[in-house]
Amino acid sequence: MTLAQAQTSDEQELREDLAAAFRLAVKFGWHESVGNHFSVAVSDDGSKFLMNPKWRHFSDIKASDLLLLDATDDAVMEREDAPDPSAWCIHGTVHRSNPAARVLFHCHAPNATALATLQDPTLKPIDLNTARFYGKVAIDLGFGGMADEAEEGRRIAETLGNKPILIMGNHGVSVAAATVAEAFEHLYFFERAAETLLKAYSTGQPLAVMSDNLAAKTAAEWEPYVGMGYAHFAHLKRELDRTQPDYRD
Repeated sequence: MTLAQAQTSDEQELREDLAAAFRLAVKFGWHESVGNHFSVAVSDDGSKFLMNPKWRHFSDIKASDLLLLDATDDAVMEREDAPDPSAWCIHGTVHRSNPAARVLFHCHAPNATALATLQDPTLKPIDLNTARFYGKVAIDLGFGGMADEAEEGRRIAETLGNKPILIMGNHGVSVAAATVAEAFEHLYFFERAAETLLKAYSTGQPLAVMSDNLAAKTAAEWEPYVGMGYAHFAHLKRELDRTQPDYRD
């Protein structure tokens, strides 16, 4: 196989994984109308990346539908097939400034979004899933409306930094990772963790919050389980292959 063929093969694999993530987001109820966006870089510097087209429902997205964008191209938004302005603002800026965030999911998943509306949206470590993210969550409380200004994009990218999770106050959540499978697993567990915390809050009883040492220990104990995310995503893709095989087209 030539280098060009290998690169084409790698991009097709990324397209299929990202298309699968959109379909699965519908399965888990994380989508919202025809908005929200997932992206994945296809170049090492993050500048070339794939993202869903403007106003396409997640359930319809196929691998071939994904836009190949250049985060350094200022003329992107002038073209007929320009992406959603807010998506370009967030994803273009993060991919351009933070190559380590190869995959970026932004959505308004119900529980994560509800958590983001609290005056204190901290994900407190009260069980295994909430403690999984101890020390790994950034919080942005600088909401300024729709994220369609360059300064908004820069602030979001800087606040995310090297963390895998960004709680966007009054907005939603963004998840960063090195692979689509890891990003999907982060989002899956963060949404579960947010649900657990919100249910605990709803009882009105005091929370049994872990000590910093115990939370850090629990978070570290999750690290060897990274393969669990790959197995989970592979299982879910096999389900899609049986029920919605056109995601790969």
